[in-house]
Amino acid sequence: MKPPFPDYDPKLDNTKPLEEADGIEPPALFDADADEVAQISRLRDVPFRMLVPNLITLGAICSGLTSVRLAWEDRFELAVVAIVFAAVLDGLDGRVARFLKTSSSFGEQLDSLADFVNFGVAPALVLYLWTLNEVPTLGWVVTLIFAICGCLRLARFNVMLDDPDLPGWRVDFFTGVPAPAGALLVLLPVYFGLLGMERGTAMTIFTAAFTLLVGFLMVSSIPTWSGKRAGRRVSRGLVLPVMIGLILIVVFLFSYPWTVLTLFALIYLSFIPFSYRDYAKREKADAENAAVAAVAATKEAAGKREKAASVASAAVASKTAKPTKPSKPSKKQGGTAGKSATAAKKTSEQVRKTTQTPKKPAD
Repeated sequence: MKPPFPDYDPKLDNTKPLEEADGIEPPALFDADADEVAQISRLRDVPFRMLVPNLITLGAICSGLTSVRLAWEDRFELAVVAIVFAAVLDGLDGRVARFLKTSSSFGEQLDSLADFVNFGVAPALVLYLWTLNEVPTLGWVVTLIFAICGCLRLARFNVMLDDPDLPGWRVDFFTGVPAPAGALLVLLPVYFGLLGMERGTAMTIFTAAFTLLVGFLMVSSIPTWSGKRAGRRVSRGLVLPVMIGLILIVVFLFSYPWTVLTLFALIYLSFIPFSYRDYAKREKADAENAAVAAVAATKEAAGKREKAASVASAAVASKTAKPTKPSKPSKKQGGTAGKSATAAKKTSEQVRKTTQTPKKPAD
């Protein structure tokens, strides 16, 4: 049987490739440029230095939650130490991120959540287990109020970070007591108890009232010194005293921790009126400078308006003014002038004839 199709002969193949037949190149599959390849590589491989600040923040969360467990086990000394250690880590993670140039939005959100756990929830639960549980209902309400105040304080702080209209000097102040300082401040009743004061009804009432006071300070608009610019540069003459002072603080903190923490809390409370006064002075000076600048801008604008008005009035006057035509002489004046000109002409001709006529010699 004869096959329906002839045998294939390569020499007689008249087919052409697609690009030659249609004049169109087939699209390249999975053709990624260099930027996309670099982005994919960055998503796959993360430098370890990017993880260091986040690991510090996670360590702070672990320390804050551990303080709750230690307080539950009636080991309040270690619970306070855990919260203090969480505050130290909270101060380090941001500085490490800026030093390593690894700041990110993820790290900011993680740090905010860690602050709520470490300085809003953990201190409140430690205080409840310390003495507020003596009045379970009222004590738990006070605990919830402090935790909510800490949450609101952190939310307001995150919102104010994006405000571009704040003056430069506002960096030196916080609005209200910051969360780490509030956590270390609200534990003042625990410091008193660890120094030897008995837990009783008076201590419970003082703890509840003081907790509400610190919660109010956290959400209030009272300005407090931030200390962000302090310690960036130290003059050469103060290097040695500053080093000795820091070493003494560390030594006393490890030797007499509850006394030092109590003094720190009382000193911080005493500095709040001074920070408020400093803030009021700077705000007043800023308002005066703004008023002077506004007056100067108003005067400058008025001068520009007056100059523009004078130029416009001069232009209008030049357009409305008519050019003056020379006046024609009257007929009487014209006749008099003609006669005087004729007489002057005759006189000049007579003088010329007289000068030109030669005189006859005498006999």
